[in-house]
Amino acid sequence: MKKPTKFVLAGRNKKWTGKAVNPPVYHASTILHDNVEGLKQAIKNIPNNSMFYGRRGTDTHFAFRQAMVELEGGHGCLVYPSGMAAINAALMTFLQSGDHLLMGDTVYEPTRKLCDHILKKMGIETTYYDPLIGSDVEKLIKKNTKVIFTESPGSVTMEIQDIPAISKVAHKHDVMVMIDNTYGNLVNFDPYAHGVDLSVQSATKYIVGHSDAMLGTVTTTEKYWKKLFHQSYLMGYTAGPDDVDRAMRGIRTIRPRLKQHENSALEIAKWLKEENLVDLVLHPAMKDCPGHNIWKRDFKGSNGLFSFTFKRGHEKALIAFLDNLKLFKMGYSWGGFESLAMSFYDLKNERTLDNWDNYGSLVRLHVGLEDTEDLIDDLKQGFEHYRNAL
Repeated sequence: MKKPTKFVLAGRNKKWTGKAVNPPVYHASTILHDNVEGLKQAIKNIPNNSMFYGRRGTDTHFAFRQAMVELEGGHGCLVYPSGMAAINAALMTFLQSGDHLLMGDTVYEPTRKLCDHILKKMGIETTYYDPLIGSDVEKLIKKNTKVIFTESPGSVTMEIQDIPAISKVAHKHDVMVMIDNTYGNLVNFDPYAHGVDLSVQSATKYIVGHSDAMLGTVTTTEKYWKKLFHQSYLMGYTAGPDDVDRAMRGIRTIRPRLKQHENSALEIAKWLKEENLVDLVLHPAMKDCPGHNIWKRDFKGSNGLFSFTFKRGHEKALIAFLDNLKLFKMGYSWGGFESLAMSFYDLKNERTLDNWDNYGSLVRLHVGLEDTEDLIDDLKQGFEHYRNAL
């Protein structure tokens, strides 16, 4: 069965859907059992997607979890109330006091804060590594290193990591490899074919796709599944059925949506290359992006997210540019149908190893589903406001 067909059929087991196309949305906390034997069987079958108690999941959750495994891979999937909760659960499950964590230096800002504050307080040491390090990450592995966390491309500066090379040396030392696969999602990157042990996604973004739900997912291999499953339950993680239902809906249309995001973003990125105010266009599909050749080798496509830098940093001009955009709105997150712009005036605050002192301010764009000509016209008038403020 080809992958496009799987996006239509994944998770549609009749056990969960009955005669309907989609699984019903169960709003449930207490699950009733007919007798003592039924209760015992429910307890025994908890790992087999059997309803026991609402926090353990209902058929709404089970259908979505099965769909995620069918499409992303791994042995099992759990859902969380946000992408950050999923990252937290993954790290907290497999790290403890005295352990060492290797974290890519391009990591999502809240992940960095989790490491620098919560994990540090728990006695877990974090070392940030150059995302382009590849197999040389082996030089940073210590006796107590338990996890290498990757994010490819990086959230802001878009470096693409050599995941197979990192995974190969990690496994030689019995170190677990995690990835934040939100950019690669279910379409563009196959984490398990590239040696990853656990994949986290903010399903809030492209999986939901409509900026109207918060959800995180973790898929993992059989080796790590049982520990993740039990510890996540003990930590109280769950997700609301309506958000899970929105994510299941999003799965059905993610391929055509991503193709439109990809085509529009590439058109705009190529146009930006000709703008004389722009220094770098950091788009994984373009040669100037760090790690582009790895992207060509490992990824099946791109999406609507990329960044560019101005030739000179000028905070007043940057504010004028952003304040006067009409279609590119300012807002956290990405992956919805709408276009967004976020600015990073001082990039050295975003990195540990490379302070990016040689570059001007950076703007990250998420290109939505609006008409591309309209979006380019919006950027044109934004650049005029930038020039006028210099």
